[in-house]
Amino acid sequence: MIDPAHPTTGLDDVVHQRVRLGILTIVHEAQRAEFGYLRTQLELTAGNLSRHMDVLESAGLVAVEKGYAGKRARTWITLTAAGRTALAEEIAQLKQLIQRVETVADRP
Repeated sequence: MIDPAHPTTGLDDVVHQRVRLGILTIVHEAQRAEFGYLRTQLELTAGNLSRHMDVLESAGLVAVEKGYAGKRARTWITLTAAGRTALAEEIAQLKQLIQRVETVADRP
């Protein structure tokens, strides 16, 4: 039986998914990221990235801004306040999980 206080119970399924966690961390680092940059960094197709962006935008974790750089259409992504909070909470849960694993590993 899993202890109800186990750190995995606090992981957010929307945030924790590998691609979405990648999107949130890259955008957090860059403060604003262009769609093509995310696609390249995460090695995704445009369609796959779009689906994950839709999930994050629907959850209110990212804001999507469409515009132009010169004559080329561009899409930029930024984190919302809720996105910054969700990422910070996910990282805190992961740190707790790592600490538990390391504590067990240190046992004789």
